Amino acid sequence: MLSYRHAFHAGNHADVLKHSIIVHILRHLAQKEKAFWYLDTHAGAGVYELLGAYASQTAEYETGIARLWASSNLPPLLADYIAQVRALNETEALRFYPGSPWLAWHLTRSQDRLRLFELHPTEIKILRDNFAQLQPNGKPRALLHAGDGFSGLKGFLPPPPRRAVVLLDPSYEDKQDYQRVLDTLQQSLRRFATGTYAVWYPQVQRPEAQRFAEQLKRIAEKNWLHALLQTCAPPRDGYGLYGSGMFILNPPYSLAENLRTALPYLVQTLGRDTAATFMLEQHKI
Repeated sequence: MLSYRHAFHAGNHADVLKHSIIVHILRHLAQKEKAFWYLDTHAGAGVYELLGAYASQTAEYETGIARLWASSNLPPLLADYIAQVRALNETEALRFYPGSPWLAWHLTRSQDRLRLFELHPTEIKILRDNFAQLQPNGKPRALLHAGDGFSGLKGFLPPPPRRAVVLLDPSYEDKQDYQRVLDTLQQSLRRFATGTYAVWYPQVQRPEAQRFAEQLKRIAEKNWLHALLQTCAPPRDGYGLYGSGMFILNPPYSLAENLRTALPYLVQTLGRDTAATFMLEQHKI
């Protein structure tokens, strides 16, 4: 869906859940000296200006990252995530929000590699401009691809170091994205069964979204973690995002423990009505 621009939604409750988990996964992988890869099928622009023309129209960040910005005594998973957002903002004011490519760049090391896909022609241009500032000279650690991440991903699996995290987070405005994620996961696991795969999905009143987690569980079979954050009751008109989920295949062992403290905090801080809740499921073999 080339009409979709994530800048309208940057820093909302779904980004808080997704990016706090991604930060933790990257931290975990970096504990070992051996290199790893970060692969992102829908990278977006990389950095978003929250006071800019797009984000300020919807101001979704005000019910997301802004509610955590001045919070104290954050659970460790959220404290690390907020520290990364602060690193992008030169003052105490919250002006810029990092997308997953920016977070991955700053949480990876010289031996690690990034492979970023973006289909939207405007988004990939902005992403390239942002990374031109991050890696101006020499051999780049990050390669940016203007194209479909679903089809492009398979060409990089398995990665040479046999260690990687793959983020799949399309907009799902096209309902075919649900099936494409499932198909891509099945194909990717056949090529690289030991990788960590992180799938974001929206909680909306659409049949494809309602059954998506159960479909993911059937694909994962062995080790998976499912975290869901609902911030309000489903809209009466049937439209709109009222929560989101992260489904992680082969998750870090420490992630579940950290989410057990972070998710209740997010419900308390980001919840908009009494229907706000969370769910955490885990399956290990």
